[in-house]
Amino acid sequence: MSGQLKEVRNRIKSVTSTQQITKAMKMVSAAKLRRAQDAILQMRPYAQKLQEMLSNIVSSASGDMELPLADERAVERVLLIPITSDRGLCGAYNTNVIKATRQVIAEKYAAQQAKGNVTVMPIGKKGYEYFTRLGYKVIDNYWTIFSDLNFDNVRTAAVHAQKAFLNKEFDRVEIVYSQFKNAATQVFVSEPYLPIPKVEKTGDSNKNSDFIYEPSKETLLLELMPKILNTQVYKAVLDANASEHGARMTAMDKASENANELLRNLKISYNRARQAAITTELTEIVSGAAALQG
Repeated sequence: MSGQLKEVRNRIKSVTSTQQITKAMKMVSAAKLRRAQDAILQMRPYAQKLQEMLSNIVSSASGDMELPLADERAVERVLLIPITSDRGLCGAYNTNVIKATRQVIAEKYAAQQAKGNVTVMPIGKKGYEYFTRLGYKVIDNYWTIFSDLNFDNVRTAAVHAQKAFLNKEFDRVEIVYSQFKNAATQVFVSEPYLPIPKVEKTGDSNKNSDFIYEPSKETLLLELMPKILNTQVYKAVLDANASEHGARMTAMDKASENANELLRNLKISYNRARQAAITTELTEIVSGAAALQG
């Protein structure tokens, strides 16, 4: 009986230690989430407006104007940019990003994958490890971005994708990431990156956007296109960063709650075992006393 009590005590001690870790991780993630959330909420309207403006201009551009980054061609080679985290313990966050990436390949690029023409450029250690382990074609230069997250590092990855598209190494580039909604909600999406998507005009929106260009439209577009595209990747990375911390905070909160429930059950088991041990000892004492009297 004493052995059983010792085992339950050890389990209670182990669960208590684990709970202290999960509570600490939740607090750390909450602090990081606050900063990451502020960053994406400030960045998102700016990035969305830039993307909207760029898509409108590309859609209304005349046919005689060359826009290499908006060049639509037959899709033979594809580059996917999944954005995962460097660390785990964030629930199903990384699994969902990877699942979304594989779903995009299965639904849109199965033929290209069968020919070996799908390449993955992961951002984040978890995605890099997964796609490398499964034998995908992987560009392994940029998966460490989260170790030093800043615009310059993200811009380097974005420029690599743009140059590869311009050199016709890839005909389509898509970003797979998690859009941050709140700490408990992330939306996993795949967004077209290159060629620059055009706005589908319907009804009254068929009219061309009326912009005044200074200097010329060609000069502005050639200068602004790469900068806006860099901003789009940075926005996706900030979204993913906030989503990661939100997912980890939620996962650690759930883990702490589960530890509480487990501790409650273990303490009940411990008290029952201790009560049984006391009852057994009392029975033995009474039996011994009765034997002596007899």
